[in-house]
Amino acid sequence: MLSGLNSHWHYLWLVAASLIAGAMNALAGGGSFLSFPAMLSMGVLPIQANATNTVALWPGQLTSLATLKSDVRKDLLPVVCLTSVLGGLTGAIVLLRTGQETFERLIPWLLLTGTIIFGLSGPISRWMRARSAEPHREQTPRNLPLFCALFPICFYIGYFGAGGGLLVMTILALFGIESMHVLNAMKIVVACLSNLVAIVTFIASGAVLWHYCLISMIFAATGGYVGARYARRMNPEMLRLFVVLTGCVISAYFFWRQR
Repeated sequence: MLSGLNSHWHYLWLVAASLIAGAMNALAGGGSFLSFPAMLSMGVLPIQANATNTVALWPGQLTSLATLKSDVRKDLLPVVCLTSVLGGLTGAIVLLRTGQETFERLIPWLLLTGTIIFGLSGPISRWMRARSAEPHREQTPRNLPLFCALFPICFYIGYFGAGGGLLVMTILALFGIESMHVLNAMKIVVACLSNLVAIVTFIASGAVLWHYCLISMIFAATGGYVGARYARRMNPEMLRLFVVLTGCVISAYFFWRQR
């Protein structure tokens, strides 16, 4: 009886975490800091939990892309798409070939890295907005340097992904892309494609647990819808602080668990 009750609590936690994660992604980002540990709490092995969580949260990225397609820089699409596909595929393959124990030891470091990246997103975003306010001639980056700079980030997105979108925006800004709208749209393009090829790889290898995935997908979408409706009413800095604190607490928990 206690085992059944415990199982019900785990399902309730998965539902709640998916709802909150969907809302977090719509409001500020960082939903994986909750949805990934919730998937682990169901007793799913770490690599399968990461694969299942990636699939569950991907539809939200696709809907974001649909609303931002007018801001996509078409001249950048060939190199960005190629890099996203190759990097995401490579990251997914390496993840699937990583031992469960090795990946479990990497989890707190990956979560902490994602938290630090997210925490820096405020100052970096302000820097990029300041750059975009200055009059500059629109530049088209050279393909090979851009490919080399984006590939490790696309690899990271395919492997784990938390905070990868900010890195994409930072790289593109350093390559002379000024508009915040363009940076945000291209970030979504990279995340969608890198995660899509990772998802196809995960599904083909049988790493996705569809029972948990569908539950998380439905409630993350619901949370995303609610979050999007209230996004403009919330203080963005308070939301960012909440995400960073959540990431720090969860990272600390996983470090403690490995003692």
